Order: sequence, then C-alpha cells, then structure tokens
Amino acid sequence: MAEQLTKTSAGDAPLAQAKNPDARAVAYAGPGTEANDAIVGRTVTINRPREELYRFWRNFSNLPRFMFHIERIDVLDNGHSHWIVKAPAGKDVEWDSVITEDIPNELIAWATTDDAGVKNSGRVEFRETPGGRGSEVAATIVYEPPGATVGQAIAKLFQREPKVQARQDLRRFKQLMETGEVATSIPFRTEDQR
Repeated sequence: MAEQLTKTSAGDAPLAQAKNPDARAVAYAGPGTEANDAIVGRTVTINRPREELYRFWRNFSNLPRFMFHIERIDVLDNGHSHWIVKAPAGKDVEWDSVITEDIPNELIAWATTDDAGVKNSGRVEFRETPGGRGSEVAATIVYEPPGATVGQAIAKLFQREPKVQARQDLRRFKQLMETGEVATSIPFRTEDQR
C-alpha cells in the first residue's frame, strides 16, 4: 500500500517528481495537510541495515552532521526537540517539534508545534531492499511555503528550498552511513590564483 502512495495517481511518476500530487499522496503525507502545503518526497538506497540507519536518525542531534542547513537540534526529551535552522539572508529560524509516530527500525514521523513560525511535518521510512542489498530510506516532508511563490524563488537562490535540501541531505546521509564521512567540495586554486 505505501508503495502505491509514493506515486502519482497514474503511477507514472514518483511523488518526488510530481508537480501536482494527487489527493492520495496528500493524505499519505499526513493528517492536517492542506491544499496550499508543499510536499517533498525523496528516496535513497543505502548499503547499511535499516536498524542502523533508524538508530542514527532517531538521535536527532546527529542530523546536523549531514543536514548542513541545520545549526543544531536540542533534544528536550524522548519525543520533543528544538530546531535552529539557517534561513536565507543569514537569518535563523527556530521551532519546536514533536514525534507523532515512532516504529523502531521502520518509521519516524514528526510535526512542529502549533506556535511554530515555519510549520512542517513529515516522516522517514526505513525499508529493506529486495535481495538484502541495503535499505531504502524514504523521506516525505510537508511544509507551508514561506511567502508563497516569491518566498520559494528567493529560497532557491540561496539553496534553502526544501526540495533541493531534501535531495542533498539524503545524498549526504548515504555518504556518511556508507563511508563514515561527508564529501565536501573546496575549490582548487593554482599557484597563480593565490
């Protein structure tokens, strides 16, 4: 059932590439999702057991290690955390988040509290791949776009748009879990450029 809901109603495109996801995909994204909310879905296959991936992700203080837009996450208790996230133009955005569903080694779902300035919710699922070739990590994020279309365009310019972030974050998570480090690019300078 979950596999069908990650596709558009015609089944021809993953939710991650759907510009207008159908009502079933919106329902899958979580309760409280509204028509104006943006939905981001991304999936990556990682050559590690799902139990290990779940354990690492469930310790939210690990997330800034591969989610570079997160300044820090303060774990308040087993179900609550405080997030400080980099925003465009050198600003920070903060919110409190609560875990809404937690199935060990399978699923973590969360939502921001009602007083959050940037409302978002989502879920990360950890599934074994056929043939025992690692695990599939599927992330679905629902958020209220700040400033509608204008806010999204500005965020894209600063690489802070959630669709871009989700793709990069999962790629870095894969690197970290498979190699123990995240590759970064530093421009090479020749002797003449120094």
